[in-house]
Amino acid sequence: MARPSTLHPTGDDLADKPGSETAIIIGAGPAGLTAAYELATRTGIKPVVLEADRTLGGISRTVEYHGNRIDIGGHRFFSKSDRVMDWWLEMMPMARSTESPDGPDPETDDPVMLLRTRRSRIFFNRKLFDYPVSLSPETLLKLGLARAFRIVLSYLRSAAFPIRDERSLEDFFINRFGRELYRTFFKSYTEKVWGVPCSEISPEWGAQRVKGLSIFSAALHFFRSLFRRGSGVAQKDVETSLIERFLYPKYGPGQMWERVAERVVEAGGDVLTGCRVERLLVDGRCISAVEASTPEGPRTFMADYVFSTMPVRDLIRALDVEKPSEVVEISDGLAYRDFLTVGLLLERLRLGDGDGEGGLVDDNWIYIQEPDVLVGRMQIFNNWSPYLVADPVRVWIGLEYFCYETDDLWRMPDDRVIALAVQELDRLGFSTPDEVLDATVIRMPKTYPAYFGTYARFEEVRSYLDGFANLFPVGRNGMHRYNNQDHSMLTAMIAVDNIISGVEDKSEIWEVNAEDEYHESR
Repeated sequence: MARPSTLHPTGDDLADKPGSETAIIIGAGPAGLTAAYELATRTGIKPVVLEADRTLGGISRTVEYHGNRIDIGGHRFFSKSDRVMDWWLEMMPMARSTESPDGPDPETDDPVMLLRTRRSRIFFNRKLFDYPVSLSPETLLKLGLARAFRIVLSYLRSAAFPIRDERSLEDFFINRFGRELYRTFFKSYTEKVWGVPCSEISPEWGAQRVKGLSIFSAALHFFRSLFRRGSGVAQKDVETSLIERFLYPKYGPGQMWERVAERVVEAGGDVLTGCRVERLLVDGRCISAVEASTPEGPRTFMADYVFSTMPVRDLIRALDVEKPSEVVEISDGLAYRDFLTVGLLLERLRLGDGDGEGGLVDDNWIYIQEPDVLVGRMQIFNNWSPYLVADPVRVWIGLEYFCYETDDLWRMPDDRVIALAVQELDRLGFSTPDEVLDATVIRMPKTYPAYFGTYARFEEVRSYLDGFANLFPVGRNGMHRYNNQDHSMLTAMIAVDNIISGVEDKSEIWEVNAEDEYHESR
C-alpha cells in the first residue's frame, strides 16, 4: 500500500524576492496553511509558515504508529460553505462512488477523499443510545419507563417554561433537552471534557457548537430523512450535528494538510518545521519582525503581515511592547483543556451489536457518559477510513481523555496511561486485556480553548489585538474559539480577502460562524 509523504522543509533558502512582501504565519494547522495557500496563489505576498512541531496539521494531523494511523479528535470534512468544500476537493478529489463515478480509485490513488457515513452513539448505563438523542420507542425502552417518563415530563416543562436568561452551559442544555435528559446524556461527558461543572461554563460554547440542535430539530431531521431522496454530501438544510455523510482523506486529516503544504512550497512559499516563535517585534501599530528558535539557531524573520494561530495567551506574552495590565491579566487567565489519545489495537470489540470482523460496530465515535471511568470518548478508526488500519481484520481504536497539563494523568508515564485505558476498556465491557495487541499514547496540549476563566472579558483582548494593523489572529487557538476545521479555514480566507481588498476592519473575520453559509456572496 502506498503511503503519504510528510513534508519537512529545511528552510535553507529564506531570502525574499527583491521588492516582494512577506507574511509570517505562526502555526501549520488548517488556518495557517490555508492562509499560506491563499496568499501564495492569489497574491504576490510570500508566505513563510513557522511551525514549532515537526508534524504538520496542528490537531488536524495524522499520527502513524506501527502502520496504523490516528486522527487526533476526529475530523469530519463537511462544511456548509461551498468555498471550503470546493477548496478541499480541489486539493483531493472525491474517490470513485455513486456520487463520483469518474473519481479516482482509492485502491490505486492516494490523494483522494472518501465519502463516509456518519454514526455516533452514547454509552450510558452500559447501553448504546443514538446520538443525537431522540425520544424514539427504542430509546425510551432502553431508558426504562420511569426514567423515560421523567425525561418527557422534564422536556415538556423546559419547552413551556424555558430559562429566560441563559447564564451557563447547563442552562443552555436544559432549555433544549430538559433537565432530566441533560443529566442523563450530557452532564458527565461535558464535565469530563472541561473539568469544571457545566454551571460554570459560558453558554457561548453551546451556541458555537450545537446552537441548532434540540430534541425538536433531531425529531424533525428523522422524519425528513424518511422522505429524502438524495444521499450526497451536500446537506445545507441539515444542522451540522445531524449530518449523515462527510468527506474524509484516505489517510486521515493530516494527509490534506501535508498536501496543502506541498502546494504552498510549489507556489514559492516556505513551510518550516521545528521553528518556535519566541518574540514579535512591534513598530508602532505594526509587527515588524518575528523572532524564532529554529533547528539552525535563533532567526529573525522580517514581516509585512503576521498571521497568528498560536494560543492568545502565548501571543500576548510574545509581543515585545508594553501591554495594558488588564490585557495581560485577561490573557493570562484564559484556560485551555488538554487532550490525550490512547491508540489500542484489538483482536475484537465486545459491544453486543457488532456484526463485523472482530465484532466491529459501524460507529465513528462513542461518547462515554459513564461516571465510573475517566475516558470520555472512543473513536473507531476502521470506520473513518479502512486505510488507517494496517491489518483490516484488527480493530484500531482511540480512547480519548481530557485533562490539564498539570494533572497527574497528563504527567503519568505512557505505560501507566495504557494500563489505565486497558483497565477501563475491560470495565466497560468493550474488550479484555488479553485481546489488546498493541498500544500508544499521543498527547496534544491546548486542544480546547475554554469558555471560562477570564473568557467573559475576552473582547478587551480582541480589541487590543485588532489595534495592530498587520496582525491577523485566525483559527481555533488564534481566536480562542472552539471552532470546527472549516471555520478556522474561513477566518484565514477572509483575512486574505481583506488584505487583497484593502479592508482594515477585522470584524468580519471574528464573525465567521461554522453554522452559517458564510459569506457566499463574496
